[in-house]
Amino acid sequence: MEPVRLSKRMAELGLCSRREADEYIAKGWVRVDGVVVDVLGSKVLPTQRIELQRQAQAAQAQRVTILINKPVGYVSGQAEKGYEPAVVLIKPDNLWAGDKSGLRFSRDHLQGLAPAGRLDIDSVGLLVLTQDGRVAKTLIGEDSDVEKEYLVRVTGRLPPDGLALLNHGLSLDGERLKPARVEWQNNDQLRFILKEGKKRQIRRMCEQVGLRVVGLKRIRIGRITLGELPQGKWRYLRSDERF
Repeated sequence: MEPVRLSKRMAELGLCSRREADEYIAKGWVRVDGVVVDVLGSKVLPTQRIELQRQAQAAQAQRVTILINKPVGYVSGQAEKGYEPAVVLIKPDNLWAGDKSGLRFSRDHLQGLAPAGRLDIDSVGLLVLTQDGRVAKTLIGEDSDVEKEYLVRVTGRLPPDGLALLNHGLSLDGERLKPARVEWQNNDQLRFILKEGKKRQIRRMCEQVGLRVVGLKRIRIGRITLGELPQGKWRYLRSDERF
């Protein structure tokens, strides 16, 4: 049984992200088998017990996750090609009146806030930004299998085997795609449920079967739905909500 870096093991256990783990270790907020470990790069065996001290738990409790109904024309992450990032929408006057988190907006909530998954500039709907490494790992970690659901308006004619190919049978960038769930919602709209998120995946999948996407909206990530959140507005993830 090989020892592994403590920060890596903490991330594997879902205690926090590796970046957060290094921060907690350096501050002496981590115990291994009851003993404080404060040396970065320390290694542990998979069988050893790892605990976060109160200070680390308090720091995690203060980290926020924000849900935005992203409009067209905003990028998910860093500003690019003259387009603004969705984070600029997070300001007090854009907070949805229906927010029931009990949290009050603070400038601190913008520090270290990063998108947990992409939504391209031409797409709308649910976008998650978080300060919490646990949330990011759940949604975009290598072993994440959280479902993302989309309503996709298309034009073109689908060949007889097109729907079957969309469900399972296509490849992108030389890699076979994971099975998806794709069905007609109405005459010109498909419902996609994916467990992965390659760049412009749905648009590229549709192109392979002769369809062109003219509208794309993400309506659900895991157990969290877009619900009644208006376009351009945002709300906090409540403490009782889980992806």
